[in-house]
Parts: sequence; C-alpha cells; structure tokens
Amino acid sequence: MPRQDNEKFSNRLETAAKARAEMLAKVKARAEAAKATADERAKERLAVAQARDERLQQRAAEKARLIQEAEAARIAAEEHKKREAEEAKAAAEAKKREEAEKLVQLLAEQKAARDAKYQARKDRQKKR
Repeated sequence: MPRQDNEKFSNRLETAAKARAEMLAKVKARAEAAKATADERAKERLAVAQARDERLQQRAAEKARLIQEAEAARIAAEEHKKREAEEAKAAAEAKKREEAEKLVQLLAEQKAARDAKYQARKDRQKKR
C-alpha cells in the first residue's frame, strides 16, 4: 500500500496496529472454524472406527459360525460313512451266512441223494 507523505508517524502506527488486529481476527476465525470442523471430523472418525470394529466382529462371528457348520458337516459325514460301513459289513456277514446255509443245505441234499442211491442199490441186491 503506498504511503502518503503527509501521514504522521502515529497514524502509521495506528494503521499497522489495525491491520495486525484484522489479521489476528481472521486467524482466530479460521481457528474457530477449523476447531468446529475438527470436532465433526473426530466424530466422523469415531463413527467410522466403530463401524469398522462392528464389521470385524460380524466377520469373526460369521467365520466362527462357518467353522462350526463345517465341523458339524464333517462329523455328520464321518457318522454317515461309519453307518454305511457297518451296514455293508452286516450285509456281507448276512450274505456269508446265507451262502454257508445254502452250502450246508446242498451238502445235506447231496448226502441224502447218495444215501438214497446207496439204499436203492442195497435193496436191489437183496431182491436178487
């Protein structure tokens, strides 16, 4: 700002003091505005942090639930396999018993046929 030659030293000091006061007022206004927005930003950051923590807890709970479900499914599959193996073993044993009974019956029938043949031969020899 150009200086007028007719200004006195005291006037210049007053003008400089006023300019400094205005600059200080501007700085204070900016600081107040920054403080107000800083509080809002802090609240926003806190809300974001809380939401993040909540999401992490939900993810951890979901992961734990999925692990429990997978474990339950694995146990159920093992039980199903055991049941199938037991059923297959029981079926195999039943089949073996049935085959053994058939073999015993067949042997008994063959013995009866031999005995009948032998008896018929004896009867024929007696008649002669």
